[in-house]
Amino acid sequence: MARVLVVDDEPQIRAILRAYLSAEGFQVQEAATGAQALHLLATEPPDLVLLDIGLPDLDGLEVLRTLRKTSDTYVVLVTARAEEVDKLIGLGVGADDYVTKPFSPREVVARVKAVLRRTRPLGPAATDPGDTDVLHFDSVSVDTGRREVRVGGIPAILTALEFDLLVALAESPGRVFSRAQLLEKVWGYDFFGDERVVDVHIRGMRKALGDDATAPRLIGTVRSVGYKFLLDPIDRLTTEGAS
Repeated sequence: MARVLVVDDEPQIRAILRAYLSAEGFQVQEAATGAQALHLLATEPPDLVLLDIGLPDLDGLEVLRTLRKTSDTYVVLVTARAEEVDKLIGLGVGADDYVTKPFSPREVVARVKAVLRRTRPLGPAATDPGDTDVLHFDSVSVDTGRREVRVGGIPAILTALEFDLLVALAESPGRVFSRAQLLEKVWGYDFFGDERVVDVHIRGMRKALGDDATAPRLIGTVRSVGYKFLLDPIDRLTTEGAS
């Protein structure tokens, strides 16, 4: 049973989201301020945070920046500001998705389920860590089971969604993916937003990997189309039974 933290200063919105999420089997926590949210995040870490940007004390983006220093917990931003710049700034600091007020509670629940499905199924089933693929590319290795990336033997710290984007590209090296294809493959549902959110996450991934966008070695940009993984695979090992 996944735990969702709803952070919003409007009691009615929290009550509605609690009702819909609880009906779908989620455990729900609530916070009315950024300070309360940070306390719960530190003491009772949730699987996902529904985080309103317009909080009365700390700005929601500041809460997100603080969270990202220690955790890759999934975050879906909730905002009443529809300007694309707000959405892109929010996603640039590590959000996995966003919804804009007014919203349909059913849509929010669908988004929560979709985000949580990206790397693990809802419920008790989980990936066996003893059966994991490791993708090898020159100095880069991507362990899909342990969700670990190393560049030159040094661990790279990626957000959950950045890792999923990297795997989507690395599993098909040389193939060009459009932004729409990456949204469908990684987000896992019909995305009703600006496709440029892919660009924001690619920038974050490049930064984490130490890849220079002006002279990329790992992630290449195909102008007016999308992105591709540039390295050729050395091998693909299944670690189960490997010595």
